[in-house]
Amino acid sequence: MKDKAAGRLQSLREKMATDNIDLLVLGPDSHMRWLLGFAPHADERPCVLFVSAASSAFLMPGLNAEDVAAQTDITLHRWGDGDGPSEALKSALYSFGARSPARIAIDETLRADHALLVLEMLPGVDYCYASSVVGALRLKKDSDERHGLTASARVNDGAMQAAFVAVRPGTTEREIAAVVQGYYLDHGAKPGFDIIGSGPNGAYPHHASGNRTIQAGDAIVIDIGGIYQGYPSDMTRMAFVGEPPEDYRQVHAIVDDALQAALAAARPGVKAKTVDAAARRIIEASGYGEYFTTRTGHGLGLDIHEAPYLSPTSETILEPGMVFSIEPGIYMPDRYGVRLEEIVYLTETGPDIFSRLPRDVHQGKA
Repeated sequence: MKDKAAGRLQSLREKMATDNIDLLVLGPDSHMRWLLGFAPHADERPCVLFVSAASSAFLMPGLNAEDVAAQTDITLHRWGDGDGPSEALKSALYSFGARSPARIAIDETLRADHALLVLEMLPGVDYCYASSVVGALRLKKDSDERHGLTASARVNDGAMQAAFVAVRPGTTEREIAAVVQGYYLDHGAKPGFDIIGSGPNGAYPHHASGNRTIQAGDAIVIDIGGIYQGYPSDMTRMAFVGEPPEDYRQVHAIVDDALQAALAAARPGVKAKTVDAAARRIIEASGYGEYFTTRTGHGLGLDIHEAPYLSPTSETILEPGMVFSIEPGIYMPDRYGVRLEEIVYLTETGPDIFSRLPRDVHQGKA
């Protein structure tokens, strides 16, 4: 991992030079994990990585120091609870030279009090967010990342099939979610999230799985994801029990057509908003445009939601190596919702779908 970290640091410094960034400021979150292969435990104690054109330094709580020192050669400026971080922070910043940086890129996920601690020691500094620097490098996944996301998707396929088996009248949304969570744990993954939206609850795109009991005639949104070997998964399929609502099959077909239109539009060199428009056109032409209330997709990498975002306004140019969801939906209040979702890897010729499961609706036991 150290060799990979060295390569990523080099790419990062080249990007910093291009963007006229003198200093990068990262917290212990996904930007740091992508760059170094690890991130220390995050809590109320300031823990910050600084990267300049020539060197790097950590502001490091003492209780994390030995563990971090075993994973990196970056200099640690340690501080303890009895002293506080101020002097160690001054030491870390001084290690880059007496001249204050003119422009920094600061981690948008850094706690506000920790970010202010740094900014107060760099009065008047111009800053942007690390998403424009590290985030830009994270957009294109390498072979190891693609392999990790593929392996995670395979586990998620199994979790979805376990959810299908659990769908029957009398079972609650929360009980189906528990089956999914148990599958992740039994297969070496961590539960990530579960949206089990039955009947009218399916009209809420981010419904929290609750105590509603599955009833005959329900259409059920099943949107689930876990974390396997550090990489997340995400997928949505539909199920119903008994005879679904009268127009359900038609709506399901429209959403699938919208997804296929977005897949066809997703090509290198295309703007992300073009993919969103392709899905939206199908749903609008079918008379359900007002019920497509979400964006078409989001990126997936170390984070379940990251760039690129496929929205009506996104100007991001799609490139080979990007990974993102395509997940159009129709959400009809007080009735039901339909969402279908694939995670894709963009190749030179178009999207490659991670999941192996069909998008046909699953009919649960009545």
